[in-house]
Amino acid sequence: MSPLRLSTILMSATLATAVLSDAALSAQNVTPANRNAVVRQSDLLMLENRLRRQQYQQQQQQFRAQDRVVVPQRPDVPQMAPTCQLQRSGSRFIRTCR
Repeated sequence: MSPLRLSTILMSATLATAVLSDAALSAQNVTPANRNAVVRQSDLLMLENRLRRQQYQQQQQQFRAQDRVVVPQRPDVPQMAPTCQLQRSGSRFIRTCR
């Protein structure tokens, strides 16, 4: 399983836990007895946000690394040398190339 998929599953589970705990806490009033639960919930949300940022940064790093892959240079295609012929012209030779 890829690290990105594993972290997505982990983040989904964390989000589901946060939503369920949020629903339970929103039904109650904040009292000194359940203040620790509210603090834990806010800590959980901070950790979840941090995890999302890390995943986003890792994904962007992977995309940048893919973009940096060196594109192969143009293939070196052999070219035909021009055909040159020597022609006699009087006492000299003249080269004619096509």
